[in-house]
Formats: sequence, structure tokens, C-alpha cells
Amino acid sequence: MVTVRKDHPVLEDGNVNIDAWMGQFSHLIDDSARVPLRMACELARQAELQCARPSFWGAQASTFRAGLEMVEILSGFRADQDSLVAAALYRVVREDQLPLSRVTDMFGRKVSSLIEGVIRMGEVSKNLTADTAAEVLGSHDNQLESLRKMLVSIIDDVRVVLIKLAERACAIKEAKFQDEDRRVAVALEVQSVYAPLAHRLGIGHIKWELEDLSFRYLYPSDYKRIASWLDEKRLDRQQYIDDVISVLDERLKSINIHADLMGRAKHIYSIWRKMKRKNIGFDEVYDVRAVRILVDEPMQCYGVLGTVHTLWRPIPQEFDDYISNPKSNGYQSLHTAVVGPQGRVFEIQIRTHKMHEDAELGVCAHWKYKGTDLSSSSTSYEEKLQWLRTILDFHEVQGDLESLSEQVRSDIEQDRIYVFTPDGHVVDLPVNSTPVDFAYRVHTEIGHRCRGAKVNGKIITLVTQLKTGDKVEILTTKEGGPSRDWLHPTLGYVHTSRARANIQNWFRKEDREKNLEAGKQLLDKQLKRLGIDDSRIDFQKIASRFSFSSASDVFVSLGAGDIQLAKVLRVIDDLYNLDGDVAPARPIRLKKSRHKSSDNDIHILGVGKLLTQMAKCCTPIPGDDIVGYITQGRGVSVHRQDCINIVQLGLDEPERIVNVNWGEELDNQYPVNIQVEAYDRTGLLNDITSLLANEKVNLLSMNTLSAKENHMATIRFTIEVGELGILSKLLHRINQLPNVSNVFREKDF
Repeated sequence: MVTVRKDHPVLEDGNVNIDAWMGQFSHLIDDSARVPLRMACELARQAELQCARPSFWGAQASTFRAGLEMVEILSGFRADQDSLVAAALYRVVREDQLPLSRVTDMFGRKVSSLIEGVIRMGEVSKNLTADTAAEVLGSHDNQLESLRKMLVSIIDDVRVVLIKLAERACAIKEAKFQDEDRRVAVALEVQSVYAPLAHRLGIGHIKWELEDLSFRYLYPSDYKRIASWLDEKRLDRQQYIDDVISVLDERLKSINIHADLMGRAKHIYSIWRKMKRKNIGFDEVYDVRAVRILVDEPMQCYGVLGTVHTLWRPIPQEFDDYISNPKSNGYQSLHTAVVGPQGRVFEIQIRTHKMHEDAELGVCAHWKYKGTDLSSSSTSYEEKLQWLRTILDFHEVQGDLESLSEQVRSDIEQDRIYVFTPDGHVVDLPVNSTPVDFAYRVHTEIGHRCRGAKVNGKIITLVTQLKTGDKVEILTTKEGGPSRDWLHPTLGYVHTSRARANIQNWFRKEDREKNLEAGKQLLDKQLKRLGIDDSRIDFQKIASRFSFSSASDVFVSLGAGDIQLAKVLRVIDDLYNLDGDVAPARPIRLKKSRHKSSDNDIHILGVGKLLTQMAKCCTPIPGDDIVGYITQGRGVSVHRQDCINIVQLGLDEPERIVNVNWGEELDNQYPVNIQVEAYDRTGLLNDITSLLANEKVNLLSMNTLSAKENHMATIRFTIEVGELGILSKLLHRINQLPNVSNVFREKDF
């Protein structure tokens, strides 16, 4: 529900009694903050009196009193001195009633910087009007640019966001004095931008108020209808909750658990959302009747839960354990719904006092203001806010504005990871991002020159997925550019569109001859690694599949990164399947059993069904160019076409050679021989076997030869894979291991 504030205490002359007002929340602010805060409030009052120009909000709004209300809200956040002073002065500075230079002279640059940051965030509201209500965060250039500035300002100092949240809470209350268009514009801004930010920072204390007030103006009839339902049943609901609390309190005391129990207010906007989401009526919203239980220790939460479930029958699908699995904003609590007395369903939330404080104050609950620098340059401060979000700065990358708007919207709502630069700054990235994504997020040139990375002081591979709290250092070279392998989707180097776009732009700027040669080398290397003879491939056919006029265009586009290597390989497979030579790679279900040929694995052209078996000399797998040899009594032996043995058999007994191709049902694992050449070091075998285990690849055999004179090792092993795509990815991953010089598929050991 909406909070209704009391009037400020006044003197006999009608002016606000600042000392009495500060006394109402003096226990929430430091003694050292009282004198500068009083000075700031008096300065704001004098500035308003001396300025004849009315506030933007009209005669009903006072810039001075708005500042007082912002201070009250921030004191509940346990804000520091600079934040309180900045809040008191923000409105008079914004309305040009007080020059910012005066603030700097009297209170220092830190305070004026906070005010400047809040003003920058306020620029968004100029573009969010009733005319853009249908678009919420539309695709207008100015609107997106302002939104970007607002979100990026979080990086500089999170206190800017808190002051702005307090100011918007005041603004949405003042909106009742404005015309309808202005009310809707403010409500739209609050609902679409500031309420999600409050949620992301975990500040439930202000999130609910922002949501309810904005909902009141955006959907007035729905708001009034739900408010009326709540009011009609308020007394009955309160008596029911009191009875439940009495039963719970008695039972918990009997098992020596000290707990604070209270009814929990259900907010109108959340009721409306639940009704819409679940398509249910008001009477079916369980948590309209709700109880909150606060205990001292986390383990007591589960003891209380067991007690609740012995008293009343739980509804399994309504149980959530946010203690073991916290929400992305840090929220922790146990939620359960039970069938209580009189057959009525109600909700119970169980948490510790500390969890409750965190839920109400969010990020603010983690701050220790005394002697702490709250700017982004303070590493200790950043470490307390590992998960603090920042938003991608899109101004360097061109793209479709509509998709850009959607991306910004999703950044507010979706889960992210938060990692540190070496100097302690926070970088926000999507889940699954790698060091390459991080490098391009920091700066395009750092991404281009990236050659390695350290996470928490240890060297890692560039395909390692980062986690929240990691400290990432990028190792760069003075010259050079990105690797074309980074664009290969199955290799896992990049997961963000920003990194991919910058890599593609870099290769696009390279001259045609370089891209032509690079594309040829890239494809040739991959075909050789997979054991495919490129002399049998007509690249002109491949060019036509991509609507290119020549094979050279394929290589150029491949070298520039405009088309992916995986797509070219799929087209090769597809084309040659049509000709009856090579079947396309298909996804398979990994199994640990050895392969046993079935009737559906291999199709023998011009011959009825015969027993087939994979030749052990060359171990073909789906996607290989294959041929059959009719044995004496053992059916057809299937070989790769470049197998030395089948070439000789073809010369000696050509009448036994039959054309075969892969069948439709490829649900088997096939043995493949791999050879690795590497510097012989401690842990090499462990690295290889760990990689195979992580990729869920079955290892059939392995042997190692070591040359003491040059410390080089040759490792041969046999694995089971289902198709060429998986093998290609695996070979690349092995080649990325430290000290590995070469890895390839062998025809026979």
C-alpha cells in the first residue's frame, strides 16, 4: 500500500522547524552529519524564498520540502553525510534556485558530483511522456541516449541511484497535483525504469511504494477495484492473521524458538500482477493473507518451516527456498502456502532478522558509512557490492535502435554476472560470458589485442566462463588483431553480441586478399583436422548455397567473419549427402557403450540389407566420406575413402567395393583415434582426461610416449564420438591446452 507521510513540524511563523524535524530520525544519522545537514536545509529554504520562479511542479510543490522528504527516505537507508546533504539541495539546484558552484564552495566537490549525477539521470524523464506510453522504452535516439547515461551513471557512484530513487518517490506523490498527461508520464518512467532498479538493488522498502503509486496512475480503475476489495475484507483478514499468529507463537515457544511474528502487507500492484499472470480472481491470491516470521539463525528457519507444516497442510507447488537459492538481487527467505484454519489458504514467509533487513534495504544494508569511501574508486566498497549492476554503454557500436532498446530493457530484468577489473571497477556481463567478452566490454582495442587472461591471479583459457566476483586481467599484445576462431559458435569464445560485432567489424576492414587467404587456411585446417579430402569438394556449389558468385567469395566472407565456419561445414555435408557421398552431421545422444552397427546406421546402395561393421583401421564416423568392402562371411566392412587399406583392396578386388552412405538413424558412438603432440609437463595427462570428462566423451584407451632428449610427448588415445561437429570442437579444445603443439585424428595406430 501507499505510505502517507505526516506534516513537517512547524514554528509559530509557519516555517518548518528544522531542528524538530531532524529530531524525528536523529537515531538514523551520525552525529557528525547533523551540522552540515542543517546548514544544507537552511540553504535550500533561503534559496527557494529568494527565487521568484515557481517550481517545475507548480505552486503546490516546494523544492525545499521535497528535499526534506528525500532526506527522510535516505535516512531510512542509513545514508552517509554527503548523500543526505546532496538530497536536501538537489531540487533547488535542479530548479536553478541555487548555483551548483555554491554547493561546491560550501560542501565540497563530492556533494556537487552527486547532484550532477542525479541531474543526469533525470534527463530520461524529459523523453518519457504520455505520447510514448505504448512504447515504454521506445527507439527514439534521444530517449535511448538519455537512458544509457542514466544507467551508466550507476558505475560512477551507486549513491546517485539511491538519491534518484528517493527523488522519484517524492515526484510520484507530487504527481497528484499535475494534469493527467504529466501524471502518466511520471508513472510510466517510475514503473519502467526506477522500480526495476530498486528491485535489482534489492530495496523492497522503496520498490513497493514506487510500484503501487505508479500503478495507481497508469491503471486507476484496477487500482481502485483491488483497493476496495482489500478494504472490504480488512477486518476479517486481520482477525484471521491474529488468530494464526497466536497459534504459531504458542507452538514456537513450546519448542524454545524465539521468533517475531507479524502480518505482512500485500501490495496492490503485486496482487494485480499475480491475478494477471495466473489468470485468477482476488479470492484465489493466497498471499493476501500472509504472515512473516523472523528468527535469529538460518537453521532455525527450517525448524520453523517443519513446525508450520505439522500445523497445517502445505501446498507443495507454492513452496520456494530462497535461502539455499537466493534471488539474483540477493533476496533470501523461505516461502510456503498452507491450508489453514477454516480451510483458508495463506502464505508464510520465514527468514532471519538479517535477511529481513537485507530484503528491506537491499544494497544499503551492506554499507558501513563511517570512514568508508563510497565512490567507485574504493576497492573495498566494490567488494561489498560484487553484484552491483552496470549497463552496457552502446554509443560506440552502431545497430538497430529497436533491438537496442529491447536489449537495454532486458538488461534491467535478466540475471547478470559482475566481475572486477584489476583496479576494482565492476563490469556487468551476461551469464556465460568469457574473458573475450570481458575484454571487448572494457574497450574494443583491448578485445582486439587480447591473447590471454588471468582470473583471480591464475592464467585461464579464453573459453572459461566467468563468475560473479571474479577479478579479471586481460593479457594483451602490442599489435595484432582478434582470432577468427573466436567467431566459431561451437568453440565458445564469445557470448555477447557486442564482442561478436566488434570482431566482425575488425575482419571486415581487412583487405580482400588477406581475408581470402585467411578463409582458405581456416577451412583447409579444419578439413584436414577432420580427415576430409578437400580435392573432392566443388566449392562453386558451396558458393551458390550462400548466393555468392564464386568460391573466392566464400573464402573472403569466411576470413572476414561474415559467415561462420560451422555453417560452411554443414553446407558441405548437406551437398554431398545429396550426391550420396557424405551424410550431414546430426546431433546424437551420448552413450558410454561401444558402437555396434545396426541396419539403420549404414545404407548400402544397390544391395539389400547386409551386416555392417566399422573398419578398425580407419574408424569412420558420421560425416566422413565412406565406402564399403564385402568381406567373406562378415558382411560389409565400412572404411573411410582415404583409408590406405581400402585403396589397396580396391585395386586387388574392385568387384567387392560397394557404395555406402550413412543412414537416417545415427544414435551411436563411434571409436576415433586421436594423436596429441605436446611438451611433456606435469599434469598434461590430467588436463586431457579432465577435458574429455567435462565434454562427456568416453575414453576407450590411451598410451603415451615421451622423448627425454627434447621433453616432447606423443599421446595416442581412442574415444567415442557421434559426429564430426563434436569431434571438431573437441580437437580445438585440446589444442588450446597449455604446451600442446598439435592434435589431429589418426587413421590407425
